[in-house]
Amino acid sequence: MEKFHLIAPCYFGTESTTAFEARRLGAENVQVTDGRVAFEGGVDMIAAANLNLRCAERVVILLKTYTATTFDELFDGVYSIPWEEVIPADAQFPVKGSSLSSQLSSVPACQSIVKKAIVKRLMQGHKTSYLPETGVLHKIRFSIRKNLVEIMLDTSGDGLHKRGYRRNSTMAPIKETLAAAIADLGRVRRDTLMMDPFCGSGTMVIEAAQKALNIAPGLRRRFAAEQYSFIPTSVWAEQREKCLSETRLDAAFEGRGSDIDPAAVELATQNAKLAGVGERCHFEVADVRDFTADPAATVLTNPPYGERLGSLDEAAQLAGVLGDRWKKAPGSGLYVITADMEFETHFGTRAARRRKLYNGMIPCQVYMYFDKKDTKKPR
Repeated sequence: MEKFHLIAPCYFGTESTTAFEARRLGAENVQVTDGRVAFEGGVDMIAAANLNLRCAERVVILLKTYTATTFDELFDGVYSIPWEEVIPADAQFPVKGSSLSSQLSSVPACQSIVKKAIVKRLMQGHKTSYLPETGVLHKIRFSIRKNLVEIMLDTSGDGLHKRGYRRNSTMAPIKETLAAAIADLGRVRRDTLMMDPFCGSGTMVIEAAQKALNIAPGLRRRFAAEQYSFIPTSVWAEQREKCLSETRLDAAFEGRGSDIDPAAVELATQNAKLAGVGERCHFEVADVRDFTADPAATVLTNPPYGERLGSLDEAAQLAGVLGDRWKKAPGSGLYVITADMEFETHFGTRAARRRKLYNGMIPCQVYMYFDKKDTKKPR
């Protein structure tokens, strides 16, 4: 079976979780660098990675890596790729990319050169002088970093954070991929009782539930590569069947979310049903001032903070309220993601551990509160 070089971009801070997931799927030669995990596998791995990776943003095939400092070198490298084996003569193939610290600094110019090289190669390979671009969409991506060029084919289509269960959301939702990373940091297990006093549209609770029940995050959506001619349709059917066979619907997980906004609570309830975890997730309208953690609960939460919702003063006040409630009734662990760099001061207690993550372009910290003697603390 042909092996593909695959890359899964991910948020800074989630690389170790993504790499662990890739290895668990059977990926070979897994390599971790900032903001991405590279690995190898056959067509079955392309399908498995898209269906199962919880923290990756997408999965792309790395077609070629080479050095280019001139447009001729850029063109020749792209032209050398056997595009006719990957892209049909009628396919749509838009090109997007980026350049950083490279002599070829103009992204539009590079975009044009890459497109031109693909067109020339496809015309020769398919023995045609006309490429209608009316067929299946194949998104081409290029990256130039310090003159090192990477040419990639996207296999995901929409970002992997689009699970297919969130029809609508509250004003500033946390991305599903990031929520899944926090569920991993919080050591969510099949028997976990998980709570979120700022649940919004329910993403944190739903992602924790899907992790506990081992429900593959991509089961309710489609991927661009499902229409690629070089990946048999049977591969996707087999991998979906494998995902279904590995779900643990008998798990004892329970998720409880609350929010002061009734519309958010209603939305969270609907989203949980769409995600297939409606019976395991319960949401209610409640103020954080009335929040009491169950002694056995793992609390994962993303409280409003100034860069996303409300003012900085309001965010500080909410952190203080949460701190007071936690001191009066601590659960087994608390994991808070926030951009408030003074969170520990506002909360009133220093965290046992912190982890830097990014929520989009916003630098955040996950503040972790747990018994330091607890063997379940994050790796």
